[in-house]
Amino acid sequence: MSANTKTATRAAMTVPQLHAMKDRGEKIVMLTAYDASFAAQCDVAGVDALLVGDSLGMVVQGRDSTLPVSVDDMVYHTAAVARGVASALLIADMPFMSYCNVDTALRNAGRLLAEGGAAMVKLEGAGFALDAIRALAQHAIPVCAHLGLTPQSVHKFGGYRVQGKSRDAAAQLEADARAVADAGADLLVLECVPATLARRITAQVPIPTIGIGAGADCDGQVLVLYDMLGITPGKRPKFSKDFLAGRGSIGAAIRAYAQAVREGSFPAAEHAF
Repeated sequence: MSANTKTATRAAMTVPQLHAMKDRGEKIVMLTAYDASFAAQCDVAGVDALLVGDSLGMVVQGRDSTLPVSVDDMVYHTAAVARGVASALLIADMPFMSYCNVDTALRNAGRLLAEGGAAMVKLEGAGFALDAIRALAQHAIPVCAHLGLTPQSVHKFGGYRVQGKSRDAAAQLEADARAVADAGADLLVLECVPATLARRITAQVPIPTIGIGAGADCDGQVLVLYDMLGITPGKRPKFSKDFLAGRGSIGAAIRAYAQAVREGSFPAAEHAF
């Protein structure tokens, strides 16, 4: 299949369907994608949602963090991924400082949907971001919130560290999770938080939670595609697994990941904190 040819093998995923999956206890399978060819592979393999992450700054552009990624970068890569997707729900990251106030958030989210073809945008944090979440929701723009290790706050955290380990920090994350859901977020990514905390948050909020280094009890899982294929240079994150090892193709690796998430064998205890 050529990268610019869409072949729908199943019905298109929607936001209400993700909510229904949580209600039924069905695991949601998500991966990142940054171009049409990988997006098509993920789509055909049955991935439920694709995230065009600002992680592209590190895994595609070779930068040290996600901070230099621009809105133009995100629009470009989201549009590329959209050309390869027929069924998966397409989510686009809002990069650093692209939602610092309501007007800025609305303008940039509008670009990601209108120019990029996204169906949802993702933004990090609670606090100041709650106004942006409310405004986007009021304008019928679906939002995925992101709590725990939020890479755009790497300098504040002093590195890429597990979040919510102390009692006070855990309580704050639980409060933030309820706050983003109340503000109108439709989905919540929990990154690098203790599995017990992620379990509590998943039980408390009405929206689906997607874990990455957050244990097996989230409503779904996401990994950076390059980590899942074992092709990211350097040390692979603890919470990831090389699904390409021992398999003959990228498509087979993605199908194995999707199956492992759905049957609950990934993540295992060694992938959690």
